Amino acid sequence: MISLTDSQKIGMGLTGFGVFFLFFGMILFFDKALLAIGNILFVAGLSFVIGLERTFRFFFQKHKMKATSFFLGGVFVVLIGWPIIGVLLEIYGFFLLFRGFFPVVVGFIRRIPVLGSILNLPFISAYADKVGESNTMV
Repeated sequence: MISLTDSQKIGMGLTGFGVFFLFFGMILFFDKALLAIGNILFVAGLSFVIGLERTFRFFFQKHKMKATSFFLGGVFVVLIGWPIIGVLLEIYGFFLLFRGFFPVVVGFIRRIPVLGSILNLPFISAYADKVGESNTMV
């Protein structure tokens, strides 16, 4: 079992609430207030979980500047009141930031009994194989 410090536990809670508010904000037709709260909680939670310095190092690497600008620009656009455009920018930035982790996630999901068999279905298998390919180092 992984032991977490108190700040990491707080960060996990903040991140979880952030994801919940983001999801709930999208369900309620891109509610500006819920999306803004979700963005703030998600970024704050991430900072608590991995630490402030590591968060800055992760977001502001030279090869991730495009992804960071899209993600944080999307957060800003949501905060100023254009939720649909902001969420689209955030999603694009999120996929650019975390694309190195997708092969790990697909490999993990393939080992789960029910979800692994779903990933082996004909139409889903081709897409999962493409997502599971690693072109970049993490």
